[in-house]
Amino acid sequence: MNIFKKILNFFLSLRTTLWFLGLLLVLFFVGAFIMPGNKAFQQLHSIPLFEWIRKQPVKDIWWLWGIIGVLAVIAVNTLFCSIDSIIKKRKVTQWLLLIAPQIIHIGFLFMLLAHLLSAFGASQRNANVMEGSRLSISNDTILKVDNINIDIDYYGYVTDWKVDVTYLSGNEILQTDRIMPNTPSVYRGFNVNIRNLKPYPQKIALLQINREPGAIWALAGGILFTIGIVILIALKRKIDK
Repeated sequence: MNIFKKILNFFLSLRTTLWFLGLLLVLFFVGAFIMPGNKAFQQLHSIPLFEWIRKQPVKDIWWLWGIIGVLAVIAVNTLFCSIDSIIKKRKVTQWLLLIAPQIIHIGFLFMLLAHLLSAFGASQRNANVMEGSRLSISNDTILKVDNINIDIDYYGYVTDWKVDVTYLSGNEILQTDRIMPNTPSVYRGFNVNIRNLKPYPQKIALLQINREPGAIWALAGGILFTIGIVILIALKRKIDK
């Protein structure tokens, strides 16, 4: 029972938060020096983090494992502190003042969840395609490039472009879409952008296909975090007056 109480007090302590945040900064600082000198880190943008990390020697990425462990402790600490705060202050009259910090905490946890999901399932690949090209983007989905339309002015500069694509499953059409400047194609967690275009001698597009399963959670977390901060500042200013 004493051990359980010590563990509970550890995760309910603000001191735990401060110490582990300090440790997190130190590990980030160490990583900032190690990463530029190791070519293996260049692959991080193309494969999921946990798929990549399993293939690396511990001596090169010990600090990265440390960051993951510290973030796990901070996440549990945040959750415990939020629950404890609601239990202890549930009878307060200023309900918004009680809930605002918890909204911030939930937003923070959602952002951590987003990074965790992306660490397991995110991917990025580039591919040169022509009209009629087909790319397998998942086990059951094919991306077909239907048309590459490039507008060129009198001087030979590209003034506008659009690329029509179709998502297929076997011979079944799942969705048709059009990629334009600042308008990627989004389909079931995949984000398809055009990185470059070559009009001559044959029209070729360089596609960038990203998959970020944590994107929606990151967006939700950012919104909640912002709402909590705004509510907290507004209430504090009202009380000070």
